[in-house]
Amino acid sequence: MDIWKNLFDNQQAVLADGAMGTSLFEAGLQFGDPPDLWNILHPKRVRAIQRRYIEAGSQIILTNTFGGTRFRLKLHKLDGRVHELNQAGAENLRAEVTASGKPVLVAGDIGPSGEIMAPLGDLTFDAAVDGFAEQAAGLAAGGVDLFWIETMSDLDEVRAAIEGARRAAPQLPIVCTLSFDTHGCTMMGVTPETAAKFMRDQGLFAGGGNCGNGSDEMLEVVRRMHAAEPELIVVAKSNAGMPVLVQGKAVYQATPEEMGEFAVRARALGARLIGGCCGNNQNHIQAMATRLQATAYEPQAPAAAGAAPAPAKKVPVQRANRRRAT
Repeated sequence: MDIWKNLFDNQQAVLADGAMGTSLFEAGLQFGDPPDLWNILHPKRVRAIQRRYIEAGSQIILTNTFGGTRFRLKLHKLDGRVHELNQAGAENLRAEVTASGKPVLVAGDIGPSGEIMAPLGDLTFDAAVDGFAEQAAGLAAGGVDLFWIETMSDLDEVRAAIEGARRAAPQLPIVCTLSFDTHGCTMMGVTPETAAKFMRDQGLFAGGGNCGNGSDEMLEVVRRMHAAEPELIVVAKSNAGMPVLVQGKAVYQATPEEMGEFAVRARALGARLIGGCCGNNQNHIQAMATRLQATAYEPQAPAAAGAAPAPAKKVPVQRANRRRAT
């Protein structure tokens, strides 16, 4: 917790990582295969991806455990290996961070169950808590510094994930991000303002958005969440634009330079934990690190709802604010 707190005491913005899934596909993962199994089958390939993010400047990196609950693993008949796969995912990243010698935090990645919560669906709250607690216990055993709950759309499921994480390791901080990909709301109708208040009420260390429909949408989410809860550490992990199909593969079109600009604009609007989601690789993260270092922090006044945020002003490196990301 001391390292975690020091990051935010000494910098205006902290840099997270980019996509894991996109990088795994580039490393040979086949569509339909369980990424979490690579923590056992191909740990060197997973660690190589994480190493590149460390070298690019990421200060918080997520484990390769997005689909690590029993709910998702049962699709591959791996639901009896939840603890093993999550512990391995945490141990792989911990080993890579230790080898780097850098003060990088290991975030235990917890994704959505993939099921619909009752009463609309069949997943009960208690069953969800049990499933998330099982995953979190494996991550804690592997040595994570915090839990990172991401790509959520239902606050009941978020609440279950938080309760499960706290049951497994009550001492660890929790970050949570939702995907606001449906007309500015989540698929289940949650607004950025409602999410921000919920995250503050739950006592989360940080909260915000990830994935979605590109950087412009994410910037609006940041603006609205920061305006609603100014004390919340807001997270912004945008996709690298919208994907297009090229020879049967999804290709994300935002360049590293464009994502570097996104990082600066997100910081100006109130985001303090910034990274990338689908389509972002180490080059995008390196561009974010470079732009955040080279551009002075200039907070942007709140704009009218729906207004496009203005670009942050560029300045020489030597004039950059001392409380800047590295």
